[in-house]
Amino acid sequence: MEYIVNFLWDEETCVWVATGENIPGLVLESGSFDALLERVKYAIPELLELNNLPPMKSLTMKSEYHQRMTA
Repeated sequence: MEYIVNFLWDEETCVWVATGENIPGLVLESGSFDALLERVKYAIPELLELNNLPPMKSLTMKSEYHQRMTA
């Protein structure tokens, strides 16, 4: 089964937030993208097991960074 994780930069709180489109319970945040990526890698197998979902065979990660600019 393919699982999808979205990483979004929250400019207001200055943290990256990771959520899983089809991984119930996956909501993590960190000020460092690399640290969040590591946390996600460890959290996914545990969440899949807790939710009785098939093991991960494919993982798609998407990231978005939006910054407001003023002139």
